[in-house]
Amino acid sequence: MKLHSYFRSSASFRVRIALALKGLPYEYVSVHIAKGQQWRDDFTTLNVQALVPVLEIDGLQLTQSMAIMEYLDEQFPQAALLPSDAPGRARVRALSQAIACEIHPLNNLRVLKYLSGPLKLDEDTKNTWYHHWVRLGLDAFEKQLQHPATGRFCHGDQPSMADCVLVPQIFNANRFKVDLSGLDRSLQVFNACMALPAFQAAQPSACPDFEA
Repeated sequence: MKLHSYFRSSASFRVRIALALKGLPYEYVSVHIAKGQQWRDDFTTLNVQALVPVLEIDGLQLTQSMAIMEYLDEQFPQAALLPSDAPGRARVRALSQAIACEIHPLNNLRVLKYLSGPLKLDEDTKNTWYHHWVRLGLDAFEKQLQHPATGRFCHGDQPSMADCVLVPQIFNANRFKVDLSGLDRSLQVFNACMALPAFQAAQPSACPDFEA
């Protein structure tokens, strides 16, 4: 099993958490997207979108972090990332997509580089864009956690796919110094996650291509 990853990629971070929760070993293959390595011919052969992560497994080249996590859950059901009941699965998917589909696309590296490159936004304006969309999305996520199904983690007392998605977003928000005040439930869940060895092992600083 090979994971093509970049230490700072939120989408890669999600998959690293899922693999760690399931205790699945893998070979880490670094793709330094800040240096443009995703555009190499050998990588675009694996993923025509030129995005990480890519998971090579079972003779397949899987792309898109959400699809990868669902594949892993189907093939390796231990430490399930989705609840056993249909309403629970729907809630976890909704929480996951609230970040992966609504927040993350507006603040990932290629969008920020486009803002500061072709659109020539200065650093302060670019950061204002980032802070606005991240905080707006996390405020909504915090309200979603005001639900009786929320427990120690996003859904109940076992980490799920939603936690795999939340933790990288909080990491990035901290990196860009987003004001996280008032997001009490979200931060409680984040702290509960980061107390677990799997989340520690998957974090950026534990990656072989980490750069301070």
